[in-house]
This record gives sequence, C-alpha cells and structure tokens, in this order.
Amino acid sequence: MTLSTKVPPGGTVRDWLARRAEAGGVAIAFPETGSEIDWPTLQAEALAFARQLTARGVEKGESVAIVAPNSREGVVALYGALAGGFRATMINLAAGRDAIAYALDHSEARFGYVHPDCHALFDAANDGGVTPLDPGDADAPLHDLHPGDHALLMYTSGTTGRPKGVLHTHSSLLAGGWTTAIAHELTPRDRGFCVLPVYHINGLCVTVMGALVSGGSLAMVARFSASRFWEQAAQCRVTWFSAVPTIISHLLHGEAEPDAETRARLRFGRSASSALAVETQSAFETRFSVPIVETMGLTETAAQILSNPLPPGLRKIGSPGIGYGCEVEIQDTTGTRVPAGEEGEIVVRGPNVMQGYLKNAQATEETFRNGWLRTGDLARMDEDGYVFVTGRLKELIIKGGENIAPREIDEALYAHPDVVEAAAFARKCDRYGETVEAAVRLKGNSTASPAELMDLCRQKLGPFKSPDAIHLMEELPKGPSGKIQRLKLAEALGLA
Repeated sequence: MTLSTKVPPGGTVRDWLARRAEAGGVAIAFPETGSEIDWPTLQAEALAFARQLTARGVEKGESVAIVAPNSREGVVALYGALAGGFRATMINLAAGRDAIAYALDHSEARFGYVHPDCHALFDAANDGGVTPLDPGDADAPLHDLHPGDHALLMYTSGTTGRPKGVLHTHSSLLAGGWTTAIAHELTPRDRGFCVLPVYHINGLCVTVMGALVSGGSLAMVARFSASRFWEQAAQCRVTWFSAVPTIISHLLHGEAEPDAETRARLRFGRSASSALAVETQSAFETRFSVPIVETMGLTETAAQILSNPLPPGLRKIGSPGIGYGCEVEIQDTTGTRVPAGEEGEIVVRGPNVMQGYLKNAQATEETFRNGWLRTGDLARMDEDGYVFVTGRLKELIIKGGENIAPREIDEALYAHPDVVEAAAFARKCDRYGETVEAAVRLKGNSTASPAELMDLCRQKLGPFKSPDAIHLMEELPKGPSGKIQRLKLAEALGLA
C-alpha cells in the first residue's frame, strides 16, 4: 500500500497491526540475540497482553507503565498497551529515580510491564504500588477503539522543571510515523536500524511507528555500540538508520568501518534531537559515503516536523529542512508570521501535534497560540522554506544585552578535528550579566588544550562571543536520546 503524502493514515494502531499481520513477514530483528519476531506473532502476543490487562480490570484509556529497554518483550508490551486501548506510559530509564517515581505516580498507572533487567530500578522508584505484569494471555474482550482515543503518555526530560506528560492519540501517534515515512520515502522493502531507546519519541515514532505505517521492518538493539554498529547493520541488512548528533560523532571518531555492501545498501542516515554540526556531517559523509539527512522533531509533535529531502533532492547543510505532513511557520512574539530571513519562534500545527499535557491545563494553554504549537526554538526560514535553527529561547546567552546563540560556539568548536562533543553555556557574571563558557569532550589520544580551542573560537567568532573558559570532560551530560543537556553543564562541572 502506497502512503499518501497529503492525508495521514486513518484508523488505530490495532488496525495497522492487523494489516501488517495479514501481510506477514519479519517485523523486528534483534542482532544482539540473533532472533526475530514476525508481524503475525507480534500481533498475537500483543493482543494476548492486552486481554490480560482487560481481565485485570484496566479501563480503556488508563495508563499502563512500560519499564523496559529496547527488547522483544518491551515491544510486545508497547503494542499490547496500544492495541488494547490503554495509554502506553513510557518510562525513561535514564531519568533517575525521582523522575521515574514522579512519572509512575503522576500517570496514575496501576499496572505495568517491567523488564527483568529493570526490576531494581523499578522497585526503587515504585512508591505508589504499581503492579508488574508479565506478557501473557487471558480470555477477555478488547475495548472498543477509535482514532481519537488516548494512545501514548510520554514525559519530557524536565530539564527546566517538573517533567510534563505529553498525551498523544492514535491519530497523532500514527501521523508521527507517517511524517517520517513520507519524508524518507519508506517502503515495505526498507529495514530501519533502531539504536535509540523506544521510551524516547524519536525511537518510538520515527522507527517503530515509521515501520508500522510503511510496512517495513526494523533491526533493534538494547543499546548503541559504536564498535558494533556497522557489523550489526550488515548482519541485519538495514537500509536506513535514525541517530542523534552524538552518535554520529562517535561513529565518525571510531575505528569501525562499514563494508562495501553495507555502504551501498544504506540509503541514508537521519539525525535529529539537536543540531548537527556542519563539520561533523560533512566529515561523516566523506568518510563513510552515507548521506545524512538532518531533521527536527519534538515529543509534542510525535517526533518529526522538519526534514531535508533525500538525495538527489536539495539538502541544505546546517538546516533541519522543510515541513513534511504538517505546517511550520516562524512567528514573532505576537503570533505574526515573520518574513523570510527574519528570526522568530518555530511553531507547528498538523495531525501529529499532541492533544496536550496530562493534568496540566496551564502548560497546555501556554504552549498553544491560535492553534499553533510553540516549540521554544528560534530560527529563520529562507525563501525555499528551509528552516535554520539559531537557538533555544531558554538557552540563549545574553551577554551585555547581546543575544548569543550557543550553537554558534558549538559549531566553532566542532571545527577542530579532535572534538567529539561540544556545548556552550551561560555563566552568571557581574559585569555582563552572563558570559560564555563551553564544555568539550576530545578524542582519546588528543593533545588539544583549552587554550588552543579558545584561540580557534576567537578566530571564527571574535573575542566577544568566544568562551571565557573551556572545560574538558570525559562525558557531557545527556538525555535518553543522546541529546546534550546544555542547562545541566554548569551543575555537572560544579559551577552552579
């Protein structure tokens, strides 16, 4: 079945799972174990899990916690919750005990699936008495299900406050997979490589939902391994992968190489979650002969809102691309669209946008303006509709009254061949209000010094925007998707 590029898929996740089961074929391959699960088996095990929940008295739309890494059992539980008419509540395993406890409590989940590897983490955070269930079977009917029913509850990282529970319906969840499928022209012949956690919106919507609506398959690993990535890609014959800039940088600076057959088979890799440095993208493509398609998405939009076209379409390096499946504008503080080339906030509306935040009407109201979802990202749009992100509203460094986008400093630092990770951040300053500092991770054998990196920044940016200090770190703090958490750097360095 060919997907329309204008109309999002109708129906529910249960409907689409039934279509895939009827068509047959492999759904997911697991290179770490050498096992596979086909679509008919996935459907049967998911519906069995759903009936078990119904038999335990779980109501339609009720939260069901899923505490699992990428795994066969975790995917069965996810599809079981979705197909059963429940609210799949994805627990971020990297969030820490307090955030996990908050999500379990705030979601009001009474039952959940807990993977064997996660029992200690779950027990430490399970203050409210969520009852774990194993995938199983029971003779119970399924709830009626409609496209507008709740499907997913996913908590934001909470870097600037309490995590917010993002609510998606079956319609918006499927639309999230659809925006990926139409932008990347996914077909049943494609196999994606899922190295990002499914408890993050990128892993769940881009890869899992993307495969569901396109009819393709996945290779899935519990965790990313730079040393085994190309070997696993070859083993499972993947045709595309979704990653984040830190993963792309680690592959670029690693020793492993794809073989000729894998290079030829890979149509593209995609990058999302944060801006990809121009130098990193160019160096990756030069070394591996695999095009990288930069994209952009949010938890609130079921992942992707922007993407560059596939080759031979025009990819503008440094831009996450143009809108697919939704409307994207750049607006000023009054909600007025700004002319091409002028800076404003990225806003979006379309079928992939969330219903709202669970039990947080104020945050929902503040996030929407005249039907548009406000992303909090600053950007410019060119005459061709390509968006160029300039920074985050909450991450802007304001030095002496001048706005400095941290990404400018990041880009300058990534120009050094030994820089694997880089992030600029603000420090309070009596003279300027805020001043610029940066954290950097270098290759293992690098002899580069902070002074050398500061000189590089001064050459590229001038003295005003350049960091006053550069801190070398073994690892920069990251969220579950691999996105560097800029607002936590000062605390991680003991500077807060």
